[in-house]
Amino acid sequence: MLLAHSASGPQPAAGTLPVDEKWTYSRGRQTPTGAAARHGFCDLETPAETHSLMIGTGRIPADQLKATVVDLFAAHGLSPGAARTVASALVDADLRGVHSHGVNLVPIYLERLRNGSVSIEEHARVICENGATAVLDGRHSLGILTGDEAMAMAVAKAEDYGVGVVVVRHAFHFAGAFRYVKAAARAGCIGIAASNTRPLMPAPGGSRPVVGNNPLAIAVPRGSGEPLVLDMALSQVAQGRIRIAAKAGREIPDSWGTDEEGRPTTDAQEALDGMLLPIGGYKGFGLAMMVDVLTGVLSGGEFGSTVRSVYNDVAAPNDCAHLFIALDVGAFIAVDDFIGRVGALADSVVRGPSINGAARLVLPGQLEEEHFEASLVDGIDIDPAVMKALRACVAELDVGTGASDAPAGNG
Repeated sequence: MLLAHSASGPQPAAGTLPVDEKWTYSRGRQTPTGAAARHGFCDLETPAETHSLMIGTGRIPADQLKATVVDLFAAHGLSPGAARTVASALVDADLRGVHSHGVNLVPIYLERLRNGSVSIEEHARVICENGATAVLDGRHSLGILTGDEAMAMAVAKAEDYGVGVVVVRHAFHFAGAFRYVKAAARAGCIGIAASNTRPLMPAPGGSRPVVGNNPLAIAVPRGSGEPLVLDMALSQVAQGRIRIAAKAGREIPDSWGTDEEGRPTTDAQEALDGMLLPIGGYKGFGLAMMVDVLTGVLSGGEFGSTVRSVYNDVAAPNDCAHLFIALDVGAFIAVDDFIGRVGALADSVVRGPSINGAARLVLPGQLEEEHFEASLVDGIDIDPAVMKALRACVAELDVGTGASDAPAGNG
């Protein structure tokens, strides 16, 4: 069976099995349905009056950046609703200051769509279900689309069983993992999401990469407040940060990666050609290996060296795998009690003693949330090299009337 959009989007092909209403959700301007209306699996509108190509230098208003990205994906065959979903996910990462998973990814996503290694299919296919669990085939679609569907399904199952666990094989890069766990947290669940990647990190003492820097995210609901969000790659930094540095010709700290001979390097391109270093040494390596088990091995998908690079050989599918877990808090403890206990834990952190005159102590995800709020007002500060690449995408497709080199206002 195919998971479906609401009536506003493309529908499953005739003859597929009926879709549980709780697993449908709406994208773009349409009204959310079923669990989506309760759980927030719906993107903000792009204002109709926003000109889609008002991209200049300096800080870019989020709505204008998003509208341009929508146009680019729509020009590559995605429906308007799906294009809005993908654009929202990428721009949201930039709003949070997570530029490694923002519009920096647009050129490679588009290149893969053109080469056919990423499908314009917009729905995952259900391979099997067993109560609280499910296995989906991502069909090499954009991972943002299938990731939304998989977590919506996990949340719906958690409503019925207390926990929902959904794995996805034949998947593609799903951008920032925070998106999926935050959606689960807004539904009153603890959300967990993970993905495997191609091997990027060596085993302790090893001379070749054997595991990916497999990202892991967890979000915890806090009632009316923003969830606690941990979202991290299991390397010292996400590879996307090194890639941005390479585009700009900037050096990197020598703790981020090695050259092909395993020697620490400050050259970003050498690190891209070499290996990343895990967080916490052998502990980070071990955690990354277990994430590969929970995603690629458990889903029946690809793992280890059979997962391909997002950036290399763009004609071959990435073929990664994803994991989505939703834990219904109310199935374990009274929700109000849980919220109070999480609040007490958070207070003990931020009100704790500091050293060396630290201005304040912060919670996981707090700085990103503050960056998000500030960027909504001030605009998004996009790296010039990333903006140049995005303008090239616009010019290549001749979308709309062309991008402006004039500074954009805060809008």
